[in-house]
Amino acid sequence: MQSMHDSIGPIPFDTYELHLFRLVARSGSFTRAATLAGLTQSAVTRQIQGMEARLGVALFERTTRRVEITAAGRFLLEQSARILGEMNHSARRLREEFANAPKTVSVGVSRTVGLAYLPGFFVDYQRRFPHVRLQVSHQSSPELLAVLDAREIDVALLCPPDRLAGDFEAAHRFADDFVLIVPANRALPANPPTDLSALADWLGTDQRWLLPDARTNTGRRLRAWMDSQGLRVRSAMELDSFDLIVNLVGLGMGVALVPHRVLPLYLRQRRVRRVPIQPRFSRELVVLVRRELPLREPVRQFVESVLF
Repeated sequence: MQSMHDSIGPIPFDTYELHLFRLVARSGSFTRAATLAGLTQSAVTRQIQGMEARLGVALFERTTRRVEITAAGRFLLEQSARILGEMNHSARRLREEFANAPKTVSVGVSRTVGLAYLPGFFVDYQRRFPHVRLQVSHQSSPELLAVLDAREIDVALLCPPDRLAGDFEAAHRFADDFVLIVPANRALPANPPTDLSALADWLGTDQRWLLPDARTNTGRRLRAWMDSQGLRVRSAMELDSFDLIVNLVGLGMGVALVPHRVLPLYLRQRRVRRVPIQPRFSRELVVLVRRELPLREPVRQFVESVLF
């Protein structure tokens, strides 16, 4: 009869080795990984070689000049993020539920979500639950989806891709309308056009436009909408931060379409001027969580506290 010990078998790596593997994979160098880990290069090499021997696969291809990850290594790199994330998530739950550790909610905010939004996400929650600690990171949407999938964060605030993976769920959605802004010192007619068909002529064909990065979800959708409205513009600069776009418009660097919620921080400084347009572009923002029931109580309370 097979014992439980025999059926489990030897584990080919531990979490420490996984962390070393991920350092090598992300740095592309055993030497750089060793420096980051505070070890010798030979020690890191032995750890990785031990993993490869026990797994029976090569994780890296080594040459005299560089280290390249193999297909098996890329698979382990993707899976290890989930493995380590699940372990960290479970350890945090244990400490919070049974060791009286402070409850924490980790929130990732997309770079295309402006600073003026943050009170609407956090102020009411902190007022109602001052004992809960908030950890906030600022990343691109693809990075947020990756760390949410790996359980490195609890909530992601972003403009979602066209299709969400099955592991994610939009716990809250809201529309985010855009407006046109120009430098405050720009001379405006008494009744500037609001119709987009006349907008380009009024602004001038050589007008410099500041646009969100075309690689972002917001950037792609805004360009598609502008094309559908017959608004052909010349992109002078592309950025992934609407706060930076508004500041550059205020410095006279061009004009832009930006979310109206970004503007309260800047209209009081009288550096930019809002110009009404019809129709308006609107993107959707979501409060994204992993699809699991039930949500941890602090996370559920955070979602319910969003003011938009």
